[in-house]
Amino acid sequence: MADNLTAGSAAPSLVRRQGMGGAEFLRRYGVVVALLALLAFNAAFTPNFLSWQTVNVNLTQACAIVIVAVGMTLVVASGGIDLSVGSLMAISGALAPLVFTGALFPLPSHGVGIALAFVLPVAVAALLGLFNGWLVTRFSIQPIVATLVLFIAGRGIAQVVTNGNLQVFREPGFQAIGLGRVAGVPVQVVLMVLIVAVAAFVLTRTLYGRQLLAVGGNARAAHLSGINVRRVRCLAYVASGALAGLAGLVVIARNGASDANLVGLGMELDAIAAVAVGGTLLSGGRASMIGTLLGALVIQLVRYTLLANGVPDAAALVVKAVLIIAAVWIQQRSLGKAG
Repeated sequence: MADNLTAGSAAPSLVRRQGMGGAEFLRRYGVVVALLALLAFNAAFTPNFLSWQTVNVNLTQACAIVIVAVGMTLVVASGGIDLSVGSLMAISGALAPLVFTGALFPLPSHGVGIALAFVLPVAVAALLGLFNGWLVTRFSIQPIVATLVLFIAGRGIAQVVTNGNLQVFREPGFQAIGLGRVAGVPVQVVLMVLIVAVAAFVLTRTLYGRQLLAVGGNARAAHLSGINVRRVRCLAYVASGALAGLAGLVVIARNGASDANLVGLGMELDAIAAVAVGGTLLSGGRASMIGTLLGALVIQLVRYTLLANGVPDAAALVVKAVLIIAAVWIQQRSLGKAG
């Protein structure tokens, strides 16, 4: 069952033949153990934790993290990293209100404006993701450096587009993505589940998914086997950009406001933490979309648990950093023993 959660596992290893060690157990099931521990702690000590209102808050807050982390998982699986996701959320969130209010260009109808507000910002974010991929593949720039460009400049672009102003709006047609419900379930939760399901299918059941993991595992060998390494990596960055743009729309629709200074702030850390805690190998070649989903829920519950028990939100940053370090250490121990 555990192997079904993770794509890219190699042939039967020494760990499987000799039994599962502690590091391997934590790599496979650590995120589940952490999630269950957080749920048990809050159920016992946090008032009203089991109420539908609390469940709804945690699920909706986790949605943006999950959506961004799915894109991050694809990039990390290819052997890269994307630090620009928070800034791309800000750009997408800045553009959408300008589109549906007609401030950016004249609209033939209100409905067209709403439709374009969903499409155009995500398309722009995808193009910026392509820019990241182009820097990485065309000029062989280290991904952490290449995506640092938009990490810095992207939020500045969003601030310039909005003149640094807070955009407050009330547009039910657009806000359905953040506030709407389908059979009582928030639309953003439905969207999150669909994205995870599609991404998991692509990763485990398609040629592109196999190529992505091959590139992340050994780019040189993948190239020699006939895989277009540049195309595979570029597509991962495009997907990451598009999903970051979509997450930006979810966030501003939920809040009824867009602030270029705050939308997506720190999301790159949340996404990387979710990916690492979920069991995806940060050096590439192995990934788990279900693990990423569970990792994002852990990240959200860590924040909620700290706030509910009077710990400042800033402390969550330290906890997330510790989680990333712990996840990387577990991965290294697991790989060392498996090798």
